[in-house]
Amino acid sequence: MRFAPWCLYAISTGVAAGEAAPSPVVGDAVGDLPMTGTLVQMLGGLVLVVALILLFAWLARRLSGLQQSVSGQLRILGGLSMGTREKVVLIQVGEEQLLIGVAPGTVRTLHRLEKPLATSPASEAAPDFSARLRELMKGGGAS
Repeated sequence: MRFAPWCLYAISTGVAAGEAAPSPVVGDAVGDLPMTGTLVQMLGGLVLVVALILLFAWLARRLSGLQQSVSGQLRILGGLSMGTREKVVLIQVGEEQLLIGVAPGTVRTLHRLEKPLATSPASEAAPDFSARLRELMKGGGAS
């Protein structure tokens, strides 16, 4: 398929219309090569895509502290990562609090708290997503 770009080049320069073909110019500078613009566009697009991937990864990490508020009696009170894929999570179901272990394909109850841990009033009223996002965008959201 190396022939196709040169065909397009020949058509755009008028070689196919019967004009004399331009003699190839050998230059020292990179800008003298006919395919340099395409190469620069391709590399620019690649840099843009990689930058977008890094931006989205940063946003995902930054917003991972946001938890969706669950309507009803089930709430996540806290969690701790125990490894790359294992977590210990404290949840509240109604008035009861459970410590559960979460691993790939497995969720187990580790402990049922007889006396529930006291929760602060700030954690009682979970802010909605838009308010938390605004707070993070302003830079004051260290969670």
